[in-house]
Amino acid sequence: MSSDPWGRVDETGTVYVRTADGEQVVGSWQAGSPDEALAYFERKYEGLVVEIGLLEKRVRTTDLSAKDAQVAIDHLREQVEAHHAVGDLQALRDRLDELVKTVESRREERRAQRAKQSDEARKAKEDLVVEAEQLAQSDQWRSAGERLRALVDTWKGLPRLDRKSDDELWHRFSHARSAFSKRRKAHFAQLDAQREDARKAKEKLVAEAESLSASADWGPTAARYRELMTEWKAAGRAQREHEDDLWNRFRGAQDVFFAARGSAFAERDAEQTENLKLKEELAVEAERLLPITDLKSARSSFRSINERWEAIGHVPRDARPKVEGRMHTVDRAIQEAEEAEWRRTNPEARARAAGLTGQLQGAVDKLRTQIEQARAQGNASKAEKLERELEGRQALLDQALKGLQEFGG
Repeated sequence: MSSDPWGRVDETGTVYVRTADGEQVVGSWQAGSPDEALAYFERKYEGLVVEIGLLEKRVRTTDLSAKDAQVAIDHLREQVEAHHAVGDLQALRDRLDELVKTVESRREERRAQRAKQSDEARKAKEDLVVEAEQLAQSDQWRSAGERLRALVDTWKGLPRLDRKSDDELWHRFSHARSAFSKRRKAHFAQLDAQREDARKAKEKLVAEAESLSASADWGPTAARYRELMTEWKAAGRAQREHEDDLWNRFRGAQDVFFAARGSAFAERDAEQTENLKLKEELAVEAERLLPITDLKSARSSFRSINERWEAIGHVPRDARPKVEGRMHTVDRAIQEAEEAEWRRTNPEARARAAGLTGQLQGAVDKLRTQIEQARAQGNASKAEKLERELEGRQALLDQALKGLQEFGG
């Protein structure tokens, strides 16, 4: 008979293992010596030790699921409980029990982790839904559309929730996207309609602009082009494929008209510059009549100058006031000379002036006599009052005498 601390082999070749509950039969060995029998079943025990050690390592260092770990533990436990090995089987049971606790702890950790991930995923999806619902009301079609597409990609990268919660959130998310797409589609449909209206309106403006391009009615046509430009801006933009072509035609028609007007104005300016030179020469000729010494000759000469002036035509607008002012100065001098001559030769006016002068002279003489009398009487205050009155009458008399001299008297 052979034995070790954990087992023995009896005379019949039966192998036993010692446990807390007493000896348990491990098996029968007939192929060799008792020591070989014990060595064989001890190796089986060492094999179980190695397998349990490997399982412990897998549980600690890999993502082995709790279910798979439990299956492996149960399998090893069946082998330990079968008593087909010689060794400290209770130690193996204890290790398996600890491994069960470890697996359960890992199970709880993973359950808590999944719950946390689920809560985070729910919060993340709720945030996506809220943002999508806000974007659904946006009119920033390009940026909002790009952001919604990015939100979809973010959604796809998040874990699924329970079916009910996930479906409810997805329904809201999808509804927000659909609402935005519907509004954007309606907006661009309306925009297309507006652009079509703008195209039709601008085609009419182009047609009118092209019809006016050959006009030589410079002022009214230029004014109408300005009105057409205002109408063009108010019409809005047409479709991109039409806008540039319509604008090029519209602008081209204006360019034709304004180029022709510019050429005509250049010719007109050259002619008016020459007219100005001629009128300046006439103004010099008219100014030589000043001062007026021979009214009849001056009047005749100025009439001749004025006739030639009227025959010349327009001058540049900015030069007109100065050159015409020079002629007006000579014209006014002749008119003033005519008025002076008329006053000098008018008998009735001369008679009235002489009569007024006589009346004033009489009043002055009378006041002087009264002043002398007052002084003789010693009435100084009366004399001073009469002297002040005399000063006024004398001034009127001096003025009347001056007027009378204009009549040659």
